[in-house]
Amino acid sequence: MRVVSWNIHWGCGRDGRIRIHAIIDVLRRLNPDVVCLQEVAANHPELEGSASANQFKQLGGAFGGFHLMEHAPSEIYKNNVPRLFGNLILSKYRISQVHRHLLPWPADPEGAAGMPRGLLETVIDAPTGKLRLLTTHLEYYSARQRMAQVQRIRDLHAEACARARLFQPDPNLDAPFQLGFRPGSAVLCGDFNFAPGAEDYQALVAPGEQGVLGLVDAWNVVHGNATRAPTAGLHGYPWPARPDCYDYFFVTDDLTDRVRAVDVQSETAASDHQPIVLELV
Repeated sequence: MRVVSWNIHWGCGRDGRIRIHAIIDVLRRLNPDVVCLQEVAANHPELEGSASANQFKQLGGAFGGFHLMEHAPSEIYKNNVPRLFGNLILSKYRISQVHRHLLPWPADPEGAAGMPRGLLETVIDAPTGKLRLLTTHLEYYSARQRMAQVQRIRDLHAEACARARLFQPDPNLDAPFQLGFRPGSAVLCGDFNFAPGAEDYQALVAPGEQGVLGLVDAWNVVHGNATRAPTAGLHGYPWPARPDCYDYFFVTDDLTDRVRAVDVQSETAASDHQPIVLELV
C-alpha cells in the first residue's frame, strides 16, 4: 500500500500562481493507493493566486477511480457562499467509515491568528485488512492550541483502540448503529507544524495507557537516526526561513514490521511543502 501525504498550499507556486494541474501531475507520477492532502481550498479568491475554484472537486475529478472524503474545518460564508479550507483523502480502496473530528481551538492571548483545525479519519479495506487512515493539519501560530490538538488526537486514538477491543457486531441494531469494525491499527499523517523532538512531537508519541497501541514515527522505523529530510523550506519559498521538517507519517506499533519505505519527494516545487510517501506491505 502506497500512501502520499502533502500540504499542497492550495496549489500556489512560488510565483504566486495556482496550478492544481501541477499538483495532480505530481500525484499521478507518485502512483499512490491513498492520497492525503492538506490546505485544499474552495471559493477563496482572496488567497494568494485567487483560489476561487473548488479544489476538492477538481482533485476528486482527476482521480475518478478513487473514493473522495473531505473535511473543511474552516468554513466561512460570504454572500451565502461557503469558503472552505481543509483536508482531503482519496482512496482506491473500499471505505466503510468516515469520521470528521474538530480539534480543540482554545483561546490563546499569546497566540497570533489561527483557524479551526480538524482530523479526517476513514476506515479502509487495505489489502491486509481494515485500517484507520487519518490526516490532519495542526495549528502553526499557537503552541497552546497545537498541544491541545495533539492531546485530542491521542484521546481519539485511545477511544478507537478501546472500541476495537469491545466490538461485537449486532445485526438487530438499526442501520445507523451498524458502523462495523473500527480497528485500533492506524496510519496518521499530515502537516503537524512541529519539529522532530519538539515538546508536542514527544507528547504525540509518548506511551499511552495499557491496551492503547503506541504511535511511532515511521521515518525512524526506516531510517533510524539518519538526518531527516526537510519537508518545507526548499525551492526559494519565503517560508520557512530554513529547510525543516513539519510533515510526518505515524503508524501504530503493530504496523512497524510492515513499513518498507518513507521518503520525501524533494524535486517538485508545486507547493511550499514537499510530498511524503509511505509504503506498507
